[in-house]
Amino acid sequence: MSLQALTLSFLTLCFSLLSFLTPAPPAHALGGPLPPLNQPAPEFTLPTNTGDGTIALKDYRGKWVVVYFYPKDFTPGCTLEARRFQADLPKYLSRNTQILGISADSVDSHAEFCDSEGLKFPLLADEDGSVSKAYGSWLSFMSLRHTFIIDPDGLLKATFTAVRPAIHSTEVLAKLDELQGSN
Repeated sequence: MSLQALTLSFLTLCFSLLSFLTPAPPAHALGGPLPPLNQPAPEFTLPTNTGDGTIALKDYRGKWVVVYFYPKDFTPGCTLEARRFQADLPKYLSRNTQILGISADSVDSHAEFCDSEGLKFPLLADEDGSVSKAYGSWLSFMSLRHTFIIDPDGLLKATFTAVRPAIHSTEVLAKLDELQGSN
């Protein structure tokens, strides 16, 4: 084996070993880097179909907030997920928790969706995807199905990226109970 081949083999081995010693990069989901836990959640103000027409995360200081991103109004998985959150809404309210749904759909689409499904929590219109991007939940033209729990001080406490709409609300409630029990 030539000196050049030995040097190349040695360098390859060194770089391989170095990769094991290098810290892992920040957590990424399909939609990009996720915001870090126990840090302030990315702030946002978005148009909504309820109230005064816009909602800001800071409006909910002093409450727990469940922010769930979803792909599209009126689709089967998104409808099921919204129905489960609505069915469990009294449980969330008893835990001092506000639910906010976010997708790239328009305010008008959200209003129709809320009316057709009887949703009593706000849906926010992130039409340009800027908030979804800040939460690592954006894929080209739609929000991905991710959920975040934010504490009353505005700190991100939990992230869900492998969401199964049929059982997701139950999982979120369990995590919320765990987090609230640790306070």
